[in-house]
Amino acid sequence: QVQLVESGGGSVQAGGSLRLSCAASRRSDCMAWFRHAPGKERERVATIRTSGGSTTYTDSVKGRFTISRDNAKNTVYLQMNSLNAEDTARYYCAARSGEICHAQVAYTYWGQGTQVTVSS
Repeated sequence: QVQLVESGGGSVQAGGSLRLSCAASRRSDCMAWFRHAPGKERERVATIRTSGGSTTYTDSVKGRFTISRDNAKNTVYLQMNSLNAEDTARYYCAARSGEICHAQVAYTYWGQGTQVTVSS
């Protein structure tokens, strides 16, 4: 079992930045950030493999968001730059076992989410 707690959300103006954190109770092979906005389907934003640190991103955030990890702290981060209104959503941290973290495999453990609101 893995407990995940997100933090760092808030309200920012378009063009601003936020850094989300996800504290995990134990190590997992794969970590990911998802987001869910009202009226839209949940979207996988980024993934990172704990061993080796390989990452993937959804197209809409490439070049703007960076997922990273601190394995000693069992913590995953999502640095979000150049935020726009389309980034407004509740962001969730997730974890699972596996090798290919961006594969079409459901994530097992989920945090409670942290709200990100981008205004103009």
